[in-house]
Amino acid sequence: MFLEYPKLLWLELIPLLLLGHYLWLELSGRRPHLRVSTIKPWKKGGFAPMPWLRHLPFVCEMAALALIIFCIARPRSSETLESRDTEGIDIVLAMDVSSSMLARDFNPDRLSAAKDIAIEFISQRTSDRMGIVVFAGESYTQCPLTTDRATLINMMKEVQTDLIEDGTAIGNGLATAVARMKDSDAKSRVVILLTDGVNNRGEITPAMAAEIAQTYGIRVYTIGVGANGTAPYPVMTPWGMDVQQMQVEIDEALLADIADKTGGRYFRATDNAKLMEIYEEINKMEKVKTTVDSFPVYSELFPRYGLAALILLLLGLLMNLFVFRKLP
Repeated sequence: MFLEYPKLLWLELIPLLLLGHYLWLELSGRRPHLRVSTIKPWKKGGFAPMPWLRHLPFVCEMAALALIIFCIARPRSSETLESRDTEGIDIVLAMDVSSSMLARDFNPDRLSAAKDIAIEFISQRTSDRMGIVVFAGESYTQCPLTTDRATLINMMKEVQTDLIEDGTAIGNGLATAVARMKDSDAKSRVVILLTDGVNNRGEITPAMAAEIAQTYGIRVYTIGVGANGTAPYPVMTPWGMDVQQMQVEIDEALLADIADKTGGRYFRATDNAKLMEIYEEINKMEKVKTTVDSFPVYSELFPRYGLAALILLLLGLLMNLFVFRKLP
């Protein structure tokens, strides 16, 4: 057993001072008393324990105070040791948010499906730092690397298509993701890049971004999202929103090249189930474990001392109320 805040034990002087004050009052005769001419009538009854037992409530109160101070010092135990596996992975989800991600070949659309499945993926990676980058005609960081799962999931839910200029800047999106983790010292650094189109915007070409990722030892998994052939796209017409069948165009050669250069893999998702399978496969592949052999398991001991203090306080209160009743 050890104390987390041992310096707080100096507070134990408080019950000692109170005890000294109590003894001084008793021995100096400053307690309320009654003078009588003789105590012979009381002596005839033999030994009377009550005059001695009347100190018990005060003793209980001081003992309870001492235990409470001990609890504040936070007694803990670290007797048990166990081995633990920890994962040292940084992952950035780079997600295409161009208007084409509203195509309805996924349920209810590509972007919504990608967000829901990504949230499930985030929930399963409890030991990793993760971040979110979004891109369309430009790119920006939606959430930096963090272990705060609640914040990460909330930021993923806020991803939508109309926040930045439309287009598909795959190079910019990948470069931004790489920039978020280039200084990381994690054992493994991964970008999961998801897009449904062809690079048509941005100052950085996808090939250049892939080379930068390769330089920093960042592995890129690329996912092409879209059904084979045509897909229903929502299109604004003079008569309102309409859904039209349009050709699905994904630069699979480019995405495969990015993955190949960086040591990752390219995947094609044609529906919700396939996209879920892809994330599950990436989840299984990215398991870098570090074993910690002597990890202390701490146990908090203050509850037992706190319970003892509570019992002593109640005992002192009951004795004052029903055994040593005082005149008002």
